[in-house]
Amino acid sequence: MPLVDMPLAKLREYTGINPCPSDIDQYWDLALEEMNKITAEVELVPLGYKFPTVECFDLYFTGVKGARVHAKFARPKFIAKPAPAVLEFHGYTGRSADWDSLLTYAGQGFCVAALDCRGQAGESEDVGGVIGNTHRGHIIRGLSSDNPHDLLFRHIFLDTAQLAKIVMDFPEVDEKRVAAKGGSQGGGLTIACAALEPRIRKIAPAIPFLSDYKRVWEMDLAVGAYEEIRTYFRQFDPCHEREHEIFNRLGYIDVKNISKRIKAQVLMGTGLMDTICPPSTQFAAYNNITSPKDVAIYPDFGHEGLPNFAVKTMQFFLDM
Repeated sequence: MPLVDMPLAKLREYTGINPCPSDIDQYWDLALEEMNKITAEVELVPLGYKFPTVECFDLYFTGVKGARVHAKFARPKFIAKPAPAVLEFHGYTGRSADWDSLLTYAGQGFCVAALDCRGQAGESEDVGGVIGNTHRGHIIRGLSSDNPHDLLFRHIFLDTAQLAKIVMDFPEVDEKRVAAKGGSQGGGLTIACAALEPRIRKIAPAIPFLSDYKRVWEMDLAVGAYEEIRTYFRQFDPCHEREHEIFNRLGYIDVKNISKRIKAQVLMGTGLMDTICPPSTQFAAYNNITSPKDVAIYPDFGHEGLPNFAVKTMQFFLDM
């Protein structure tokens, strides 16, 4: 089997090398406490699309730091009893999927919500307020602050949990049958969402991003999606005098460090030829999960669509 990373037997045991801050549970408990105090001011705006069985809405809510966050929301028109729901998260720098993606699930009887990450290509507001990049710099945004709670991905992780909470509160949704999915950044956010909202029933992260940053660095793959890590060192710590401090700070927003909080059943998809989000970083998150789990392995695939994984995911979610 071709290799760009560890042999599969080692991948199945690997739990990561990026530091985990000693106060990480307190960090996220405080973050969730802040989120739960927010008056979300949820707004559903009907859209004029004429589909015979599905209704479509723009969903807006107020997230942490006062940002107005946007998601797409679709639901079946005819719901006899509370329906299952799916949360969908998109790739880095992108936006929520087009409506046809949501209609696929709504047509199977699900309510569906697809988040726009703040500061990326969708409609969610980025309120800023810290020193650092804003374009393709979201991993490092907030690293120069004295307060680790200024990390931008902290706010984005909380947006996923808040969206889950909002959707679970809708009367048409069965809060005990809510799932989450996404690929790349969306895969990382799927893991984060389930870690921060323990009521999530099932998740299907594919080729997840935002895991085991130091492993990416040591593999010399801080390029492309992870290039901003190298950019940060070049601009703010050129001699790596603060290397441990920086990777430890990134540990707060490393999904491998919070995946132990997940209670959901997990189906992960991974390609063993992935040089964007190396397989070891994906397995670092997976191997720290203690809830029931399985992984679909694609030996000859990289950071790309995984054949039939979308169908596997839907079948997985239909059995909730």
